[in-house]
Amino acid sequence: MNGIKLHYKVTLTKNMKTTQFVTDKEIILPRGKVGTVVEIYEQGKAFEVEFANKNGQTYVLISLELEKLMLLHIDCSNLTF
Repeated sequence: MNGIKLHYKVTLTKNMKTTQFVTDKEIILPRGKVGTVVEIYEQGKAFEVEFANKNGQTYVLISLELEKLMLLHIDCSNLTF
């Protein structure tokens, strides 16, 4: 079990060549780029990951195997509201 679920934040473990969602322009997503899981395939062997800009607009949707992703954990123990 890898612990990755829908809407979880993940990061790339290596650079990925892909195309922009709207323009079809070829780009490279750098290792460490953070995205959101929007679909799970083959019982967690692969994932559809969305990458968005600062305004929340999607610029890449890409299917990635588990080995190319790392689950991000956020420590909320020090947060105050």
